[in-house]
Amino acid sequence: MKKGDIATRSQTLMLRHLQVFFYSLGQLSRHPLSLFMTAAVIGIALALPTGLHVLLQNAQQLSGRWDGSAQISLFLKKSVNDRQALRLARQLRQRDDIAKVSYISRQQALREFEQQSGFGDALKALTKNPLPSVLIVQPALTHSQPEQTAALLNQLRRDIRVDVAQLDMQWLKRLYAIMDIIRRGLVVLAGLLALTVLLVVGNTIRLAIQNRRNEIVVMKLIGGTDAFIRRPFLYTGFWYGFFGAMLAFIMVDAALLLLSGPVEKLALLYHNSFELSHLDLGTTLVLLISGVMLGLVGSWLAVGRHLREIEPG
Repeated sequence: MKKGDIATRSQTLMLRHLQVFFYSLGQLSRHPLSLFMTAAVIGIALALPTGLHVLLQNAQQLSGRWDGSAQISLFLKKSVNDRQALRLARQLRQRDDIAKVSYISRQQALREFEQQSGFGDALKALTKNPLPSVLIVQPALTHSQPEQTAALLNQLRRDIRVDVAQLDMQWLKRLYAIMDIIRRGLVVLAGLLALTVLLVVGNTIRLAIQNRRNEIVVMKLIGGTDAFIRRPFLYTGFWYGFFGAMLAFIMVDAALLLLSGPVEKLALLYHNSFELSHLDLGTTLVLLISGVMLGLVGSWLAVGRHLREIEPG
């Protein structure tokens, strides 16, 4: 076969695919309500795991901030003077696993306690300052995981100049455990909803095949191949998946817009600034590709099963 013939056949095949591609869209546009209902069901099934994925990403960003702000408070012994405390602070700043060290002297701690507690008059009656000097240690981001921070805490509390070393990591461990459960649950939910999309598309294509049964019989009588007959149904599944993914994108983005205001107000109450991240380009592409692939697979399975049952005579 000549190269020119191969090129011509390829162009003809491409043209036929394009014709069927837009023909199937035209067929669906004749029944917009049916198209919208099917696409809405697919969209809801895709929007649930997508929305949870985006919320989980936001939670990870927020927990990353909390990881970075986790602090170890070193309460020094009262026998440690300012010079010795500052020397210890300089030694700690040289460590790779520590990002920042702040020193609060006994006098500064007393002043802050007077301002925040409202017991200024009572404290003035004391002959000695009962508060110790404190070093606030900020772990480095590369060593901010709970296990690493706990190991750093154990090392610092062994210093002879340290009286008490405190770090509340229990809430952070619980947060990581909850996020891991949500992540695993999200995988299960995504699998179940993907199966739902396959069933919805498959059932819709089955009904379309039944409605066009006589037409399929005629095409087989005049020599139409299964591939030729299957083609418009496959593209119908493509369009169902595509429009379902678009609706899912709109649903998730609208939900995030509704939540962004209250989340920002809540963050301000905690003297923090946080904005919900919306669907990024990568997640949007995965959503569209997943919708299209599920539509194609669902229609392929339905056509492959029901097309064999239709034979002339």
